[in-house]
Amino acid sequence: MSLLYPFRAVRPVPEKAAEVASPPYDVISTEEARQLAAGKPWSFLHVIRPEIDLPEGTDEHDEAVYDKGAENLRRFRESAVFVQDPEPALYVYRQQMGDHVQTGVFGCVPVAAYEDGRIVRHEKNAPRQGGRPHPAHPGAAGACRARHADLSGSADHRRLVARVTEGAPLYDFVADDGVRHTVWKVEDPSELLEAFRAVERLYVADGHHRCAAAARAAAVLREQEPPREGLAEYEIFPAVLFPMSQLQILPYHRVVRRLPMSPEEFLQALEARMKVERNVADPTPPAKGTITLYLDGSWHRVELPPTQRGTVADQLDVARLNEHILEPVLGITDPRTDPNLDFVGGIRGLHALKEMVDRGEAGLAIAMYPTSIEELIAVSDAGLLMPPKSTWFEPKLRSGLLIHVFD
Repeated sequence: MSLLYPFRAVRPVPEKAAEVASPPYDVISTEEARQLAAGKPWSFLHVIRPEIDLPEGTDEHDEAVYDKGAENLRRFRESAVFVQDPEPALYVYRQQMGDHVQTGVFGCVPVAAYEDGRIVRHEKNAPRQGGRPHPAHPGAAGACRARHADLSGSADHRRLVARVTEGAPLYDFVADDGVRHTVWKVEDPSELLEAFRAVERLYVADGHHRCAAAARAAAVLREQEPPREGLAEYEIFPAVLFPMSQLQILPYHRVVRRLPMSPEEFLQALEARMKVERNVADPTPPAKGTITLYLDGSWHRVELPPTQRGTVADQLDVARLNEHILEPVLGITDPRTDPNLDFVGGIRGLHALKEMVDRGEAGLAIAMYPTSIEELIAVSDAGLLMPPKSTWFEPKLRSGLLIHVFD
């Protein structure tokens, strides 16, 4: 079975693309979504954060939220703001954030490949609380952000993609965060489809929950619908396939809400276990194996000891942090669920960590060195899971530009 399929995208007309396109739902809060969508009736936040159209305080997992999202999507599709391509197509999606540029092929990938391991995952996905399986949102909103990496990065792929980008784009705009988004339609996808037949596996870089939601939705619909000839639309879901070399991982920082000891006692406990350089001028971790800590008005550099455990996942900085500091010194045994630990995406910068501590929102900030693509692949190939919140990919895909629907 192929790992790439064209689809008939529902998409905004070009003059409305910038207004429709929104950040993905899981990088902003309900209140942030409400503010971003204010005065923008066609923002896709009305579909992926539909609680903003309901009374304040409505739980985001309430059935009314799912119903409102489905209602808003139907309204969008029936309006003159959206069109649906008459024939299945592929698309090329380029993002530019400062000097960083990444260009991927936007199509659909099969649920079966996610289920049988050809789409390789590295995160544990817990079922969402409340709500219903994703058919209420036709897999469109969230899955548009699912990001995979095309391993091959071959000259053939690059040549075909470059040829597409020589033409006029469907969309070309700069979002309010300064990231430029450019999308081209591949009028004849046959050559790209043929080139991707040589790709044996894809790696999930960002979007594990969307992949899992698509698989759960397909499982539900298989039970509800009689067998049919050919591949049902719910058996595929959208993804952008980027070459590994183009993906950019930022660090995923940590904050500890409350220190169980004084700052001095904490630093002394670390010095008994590892090398600590106090009061450093540069708060940026310089290399793998090094973190910086902010507490009590100062930054300190810490060298993490080697792991005493055996897998490639245990060798990650985030795992070594858990092994040598969070668990034995701070009593945080489950980083995934402990309410005393929170996570801060690297896009917010080290100043955000400092401000959280200075405002009293946290007792300790931990700045991490970014996980590498090579580490992610090594963990995935070993069939292991990454520790929670190990990678923060930037730039984020915009939701609402190319929507895959199944009725």
